Amino acid sequence: MTETPRTPLSLAAVEAIARAAHADQTDKAGQPYTEHLRAVAEGVRARGGDADQIAAAWLHDAVEDDALSERWLEEAALSPRTKDIVRAVTKRADEPPEAYAGRILATDGALLVKTADLAHNADPARLAALDETTRKRLTEKYARMRALLGLVDE
Repeated sequence: MTETPRTPLSLAAVEAIARAAHADQTDKAGQPYTEHLRAVAEGVRARGGDADQIAAAWLHDAVEDDALSERWLEEAALSPRTKDIVRAVTKRADEPPEAYAGRILATDGALLVKTADLAHNADPARLAALDETTRKRLTEKYARMRALLGLVDE
């Protein structure tokens, strides 16, 4: 059976879904998690990302954080490219960083979304709100991922 193509959700609708899905979450510094999603979406937009990438930025942590299910993603009125990007940037349990980076690099549009995500995660002002041990651990984690992705100038 062939699926009838549907008009993809608007960016405003994707944002509303992402905000609702993550409404009760906070980041490691206790800030509303939706602010991270907004920052990543804006980072993608500022870096010249297209609508598929901006939609994926809003949804980049939804499946990983169990805010939305894999089934929801599969059935959502999103472009195949948006779905592919979300799947690419979704970390899998016990997945080596090299495999994760390889999937991002192999997926059209995913590197820009992950670049914006890493940029916000590594924002010195955001990291400053964390305790020293967590700040050091995350700084090293983000630097390693940036190196695996070949990001040196961002």
